[in-house]
Amino acid sequence: MKQLFVIIIIILCMCFQLVMGQEAKIVEDFRPSTVNQPERKFPQVNSQGRVRASIFAPKANKVQLDLGGVKYDMVKDANGIWTGDSDPQDEGFHYYQLNIDGASVPDPGTLYFYGAGRLGSGIEIPAKDQIFFQLKDVPHGLVSENIYFSKQTNCFRRCFVYTPPDYHKNTKTRYPVLYLQHGSFEDETGWSSQGKANLILDNLIAAKQANPMIIVMDNGYAYKPQNNQGDQKEQLVSVFEEVLITEIIPMIDNKFRTIANRDYRAIAGLSMGANQTMRIMMNHLDIFSQYGGFSGTSNYPDKDVIDVATFLDGKYKDGDALNKKIKLFWLGLGTKEPDPFPKSIGAFRAMLDQQKIKYEYYESPGTAHEWLTWRRCLYQFASKLFR
Repeated sequence: MKQLFVIIIIILCMCFQLVMGQEAKIVEDFRPSTVNQPERKFPQVNSQGRVRASIFAPKANKVQLDLGGVKYDMVKDANGIWTGDSDPQDEGFHYYQLNIDGASVPDPGTLYFYGAGRLGSGIEIPAKDQIFFQLKDVPHGLVSENIYFSKQTNCFRRCFVYTPPDYHKNTKTRYPVLYLQHGSFEDETGWSSQGKANLILDNLIAAKQANPMIIVMDNGYAYKPQNNQGDQKEQLVSVFEEVLITEIIPMIDNKFRTIANRDYRAIAGLSMGANQTMRIMMNHLDIFSQYGGFSGTSNYPDKDVIDVATFLDGKYKDGDALNKKIKLFWLGLGTKEPDPFPKSIGAFRAMLDQQKIKYEYYESPGTAHEWLTWRRCLYQFASKLFR
């Protein structure tokens, strides 16, 4: 009986090792990433979601692929080409870089994206539902770069504006506007580049699942001009709210064919942008009627319980009044998001429930604090706007 037990244990161990070996086996079906520079074969992605990077650096002593907070050692061949693979990654878009002898640099094989406070490399792990943001043979809108001088910041700024496919065709038609903000350490390029906002709206409008709308994407980093005289510099003071309300919105209403009233004006943002836009909306309910918060709220980052009497100066105390003013209050979150985001959004939802404030809530399956979460959020949110 004892021998039989030992035999069973040995067999189970062998089966476990076999399974682990199969799981660790790399499937050799790598293909170039969809966000590579033209004609570049690397980086590549396989069906497991692994990333394979390669770079010619014959004089380097150590090269690593830095992806998702993990550094993977790469191996040099006789020709001086370093190659290395990552573990399987979640579906969607991810920032990454290469580390060459201690220096972190972009991978010359990819297009560059502004994220993590710098221009750097990106990789796209194909998503099962990517059809909603893919480039399709449908009518396409236009994303234009709009440069303006801001008196609030005393410098030139820019925003990107999406106009729907028929905007330049139906020249008498006016459109509702969504003001859409990026997250921390990103900028006004994020939503039309990493976020695919224009393609998402093109596809929704073509399928008649969203009303045609204008989308304005500006930079959430806007500061009061500093007086740098003396030894100590002044602390940066954000004036993005003032820039949006007194400069951007009047400019957009003057330059584009908008429906310039609150019923046709919405505001939304992701993470830091969710925080900013919620505060702005609650301070200006005479200007905005619809709100979307993707992976964030204004109790960011980690309050367990919200005191409705003091939160945002008590602006959520009268739930009945807010239900009459806010036409759509929408929140979204990925199911794999790390703390503090589920914690803070959970506390915020509890406060809304307590005040009987109506809202819609969406969870993106299998995604964390990343662009696939926010693409899905925009897809869901835009389909409900201006109805």
